[in-house]
Amino acid sequence: MLSTPFSTTTITSPSTPPPSPETVASLITTSKTIQQLLQIHAAVIRHGFQNHPIVNFKLQRSYSSFNRLDQSLALFNLTPNPNVFFYTSIIHAHTAGNLHLRGVKLYIQMISQNEVVEPNEFTFSALLKGCCLETGRLLHPHVIKLGFDGNMHVRTALVDAYSRGGDLASARQLFDEMPERSLVSLTSMITGYAKHGDLVRARALFDAMTERDSVCWNVMIGGYAKYGKPTDALTLFRDMMRVKMDPDEVTLVAVLSACGQIGSLESGRWIHSYVKNNGIHMNVHLGTALIDMYSKSGSLKDAELIFNKLKNKDVIAYNSMITAYAMHGFAQEALLLFSNMCRMHTRLTDVSFVGILNACAHSGLVSIGKGIFLSMKGKHKIEPTIEHYGCMVNLLGRAGYLEQAYTLVKNMKVDPDPVIWGTLLDSCTLHRNVRLAEEIVKFLVDHNLANSGTYILLSNLYAATSDWAGVARMRTMMKDHMVHKEPGCSSIEVHNKVHEFVAGDTKHPNSEKIYMMLEEVNGWVKDHGYSPQTDIVLHDFGKRERARSLEVHSEKLAIAFGLISTEAGSSIKIVKNLRVCLDCHEVTKLISKITGRRIVVRDRNRFHLFEDGSCSCGDYW
Repeated sequence: MLSTPFSTTTITSPSTPPPSPETVASLITTSKTIQQLLQIHAAVIRHGFQNHPIVNFKLQRSYSSFNRLDQSLALFNLTPNPNVFFYTSIIHAHTAGNLHLRGVKLYIQMISQNEVVEPNEFTFSALLKGCCLETGRLLHPHVIKLGFDGNMHVRTALVDAYSRGGDLASARQLFDEMPERSLVSLTSMITGYAKHGDLVRARALFDAMTERDSVCWNVMIGGYAKYGKPTDALTLFRDMMRVKMDPDEVTLVAVLSACGQIGSLESGRWIHSYVKNNGIHMNVHLGTALIDMYSKSGSLKDAELIFNKLKNKDVIAYNSMITAYAMHGFAQEALLLFSNMCRMHTRLTDVSFVGILNACAHSGLVSIGKGIFLSMKGKHKIEPTIEHYGCMVNLLGRAGYLEQAYTLVKNMKVDPDPVIWGTLLDSCTLHRNVRLAEEIVKFLVDHNLANSGTYILLSNLYAATSDWAGVARMRTMMKDHMVHKEPGCSSIEVHNKVHEFVAGDTKHPNSEKIYMMLEEVNGWVKDHGYSPQTDIVLHDFGKRERARSLEVHSEKLAIAFGLISTEAGSSIKIVKNLRVCLDCHEVTKLISKITGRRIVVRDRNRFHLFEDGSCSCGDYW
């Protein structure tokens, strides 16, 4: 029975007078389920109202609202001489379901039939919503020809189409020519800039807005998080909270991503508390974002807790947890989870294999990694991509199988990218294989594939083997090609503030105290038998000068700051942009033993958990 003054029983009862078309149209509008709508449709046919324009129109719209586009289109096709409202409604139904091409075909049918039906502003708004750039460009002349280019809604839709498609110059021209700018048009323009990485222009428009909704905030915060400006994302999020704008799921996922990028565990925990205290539903998207944040911020246990409690886990959640285990060097746990996915017949993705192959690479599980790689295409019907080959090159190279890794690169079905060549050269440096490294570099130079990393990695290898003439040659080549080595940078979060350090940094307000602590630390580690790893220094200094240059590496400064800024016995968490060097790794092990501190370092490749003089990587990284 329908929860309305009339029901299908009333409509079809022989003892009551037949209902009017207006009554039936009202019932259609208020129907709550597809079953109710089907009952009413049957009554419509029984009473011969199927050709009534209002009843027919309401039925088409209601079927579309229940995602029964097939029924809606069938009714439309039976409609004699449909007017602009019928066409606009069916076009909107298709574009709302991402069937833009079909929507365009209906538009062409509309303007091409014998009695042309002229579109209105709503027709163009429906066509342009979510369409591709090519479609937007094709429709634009029609908009102008029919005189709708001055309509605010249509022009806003055009701005959105050009903006989403990446033609920001055209979008901005349309936007600047608008006599009146709506919140929607401003948001479309900001979204276009943010989506394509032009965060300066996006922020300028954002700051000029007199009114902002949650969508504007989300676009700007998400843009910062996506394009590697996590600190800006967190700052803007705090501004959002200050103006009492409630964050939604989209906001929280973006901010959690920003927290993970800089390892801001304290901020991430606050957001998690906000979710719990405000009764926000922990769906799989938010749960996966928390897993990612906790794992990248050094708290694998928290990531595990979220994963274990998460209901309706999808493949993305599993992939995130496998990646988390891989980053922290827990290969067996990653393999167990991967095995569970296979046993449950979960459809694996390419990301699943990137995660598990990285887990094997970080633990030197060569045979297992090879087997999984071979199973991709043979068992799971997934064609390996450049990322999977990169994982295999890293797995083989780290384990010392350099010739196998080189052969794999030369025989790949896809062209190797700079990352793969860099991975192979890095392994040559690790195992000090100068001959193979020189062969690879010659190949890259001869084929115009060499980049900044090529020269830097070979220079590192020459320095590691004390070949200072080789270092000088590389420095000359780097100078000729205007190549600059990326400086090491380490950050530490203390009391919700992130502090960054570079090697030899003296800009920090507590610099004097930091260097005093560093001198104290140097005394501790020397008393415990520490010997500086001077062969990794890239300059032909004397041994004392090289040892001194090691003492002021960025992660050592960050650890020293952590020791003077946090309570005794508490954990210290460091994030580094490069791979941890041998010397810093050895010193950090000793510091953890001497101070009783738990020190977590996230470098470019993975996590290192230093505790009581040892590291979770087992000195394999």
